[in-house]
Amino acid sequence: MRVVLALVIVALLLSTILAVGGGGSRAASSASGQPPEASGAGSLAGLVFGDPEASGSLTQPVVFSTSFRADAPPDRVELLTRVDGTATDEVREALVQPLGDGSWTATVPSIGFTPPNTLQEFRFRAVDGDDVVLGPTEEFRLVDDRFEWRTLSEGPVTLHWYTGTEEFAQRALRVGVDAIDQAAEMLGVTDVRPVDFFVYDTTEALYGAMGPGTRENVGGQANPLIRTMVGVIRPSDVDSDWVDTLVTHELTHMVFADATDNPYHQPPRWLNEGLAVHLSEGYDVGRRAQVADAAAHGQLIPLSGIAGLFPTTYDRFSLAYAESVSAVDHLIETVGRDALVRLITSYRGGVTDDETFLAATGADTQDFDDAWLVAQGVTRPEPYGPRPAPRGPEPSDWQSDPTSSTAVGDSRP
Repeated sequence: MRVVLALVIVALLLSTILAVGGGGSRAASSASGQPPEASGAGSLAGLVFGDPEASGSLTQPVVFSTSFRADAPPDRVELLTRVDGTATDEVREALVQPLGDGSWTATVPSIGFTPPNTLQEFRFRAVDGDDVVLGPTEEFRLVDDRFEWRTLSEGPVTLHWYTGTEEFAQRALRVGVDAIDQAAEMLGVTDVRPVDFFVYDTTEALYGAMGPGTRENVGGQANPLIRTMVGVIRPSDVDSDWVDTLVTHELTHMVFADATDNPYHQPPRWLNEGLAVHLSEGYDVGRRAQVADAAAHGQLIPLSGIAGLFPTTYDRFSLAYAESVSAVDHLIETVGRDALVRLITSYRGGVTDDETFLAATGADTQDFDDAWLVAQGVTRPEPYGPRPAPRGPEPSDWQSDPTSSTAVGDSRP
């Protein structure tokens, strides 16, 4: 009896040691904090993914799906999507349902607005504890299916249009190619990545492609992330100067993005927009008058105030563009065009705004901002905020602290 009991105790000890050893091995395999790329071991040893699929368009819901075979469903199945050219995945959990034959489906509906021509890589991932299995990768490009598109290409530009003759398309394409050549030559960019240029014939059609929240004064937009430009050009307008201005402005943004590409931060918005206006229109009489009038009435916005998003009201939005090209013009006049180019292209090295401006102009961003304001005949205005909140209504029997001039309860978080 004692022998049997001893054997049982030894067996229990051995099983405990083996269990601890196995747990230690799993912990070591995930010590980096990242799950293994595709272990296919443990509870997921028999799991096999089929090819993933995606369906939908601009006018139809986008759904990502796949199937897999497994003895039992894992803890979770996730969809990994990545916009082409980027380095990070968006992860969303899938809805898993059995098919009854030992296989399962996993589906994820897309949420929010995705701009047309967005190309995504996608795949599914099964996770069960520390075990991970990755499925195969596919690509999906969202299409604006409202129109029958035709295409023409030259150099890095592919033009897509649906209204007008081929001569119309050739003219619009030539404007685009010339715009990219001009900006690339100025900034010394020899590796401009391909650009898709979609031409719409009405503002309503354009806004449908740009999504909710589009500002009413927008006639075109460049999206460097997906290498896509959209704009309104009616066949009757193709020979107008406005078309040259619109296309040159937006495609300059594409070259600017190539010239400043870095993983850390974007240059000031006014610098990007100022260069685009400089190359498409110049610092013309109308823009000069806007800046002079704003300066005369104490309404100039410091450049630090338009380094990010521009104001939303039309007057201030338009003034931000005028100030942007004014600042670029001032920079060229004071330190030269070559210094402007060095300033812009230095962003590719991941330097800060102050480092960039100090190297190119000898002044940091605030000093340059102040110098530009002085050149307009004004000084930096006092900031509007943040300011203390106004006092609210007080009860008639409100008591004061006799040891302080501050009313009791006046301390607000």
